[in-house]
Amino acid sequence: YRSQKKMSLDELSRRSGVSKGMLVEIEGCRANPSIALLCRLASAMNVSVADFVNVAGKPAVHLIDSCDIPVLWKGEKGGSARLLAGTSGPDMVELWEWTLYPGETFESPGHPEGTSELLHVAKGILTLVVGDTTYVINQGSAAVARTDAPHAYMNNDAGVAVFTMTVNEKGR
Repeated sequence: YRSQKKMSLDELSRRSGVSKGMLVEIEGCRANPSIALLCRLASAMNVSVADFVNVAGKPAVHLIDSCDIPVLWKGEKGGSARLLAGTSGPDMVELWEWTLYPGETFESPGHPEGTSELLHVAKGILTLVVGDTTYVINQGSAAVARTDAPHAYMNNDAGVAVFTMTVNEKGR
């Protein structure tokens, strides 16, 4: 995408806040970037993370086989985050499936201004922290959250938490 947009490493580094050295490592497939880093790079290039991992819809309908759905985060106790599908950027929507095992936490520094997330807990109990406020989302319940501030997803319960999340990020 950087080449397609005729963007230098220096320009992408400046726009994303990611070091030039890290960009070289990522482009050389020698680094495994975090979800937060992928979000910053996608935003800087006006594309979506779904574009990066090839689950963005380009034709009228883009079917994604289960074996092609990427796991973009693995928790220390077996949890995972899978990017199920997404639209191309800069105005993008992504559909995620998360599993958090007891004691697992995923922290995000926040997305670009105006980003919101829809969450639905299919199993267990999810603790959502946005800024300094903590919310508990019980099984079968849902939430809408502005996530342009630091936020975290936590499983403080004894059972596994499974939730789907839709991210809506506005282009700059």
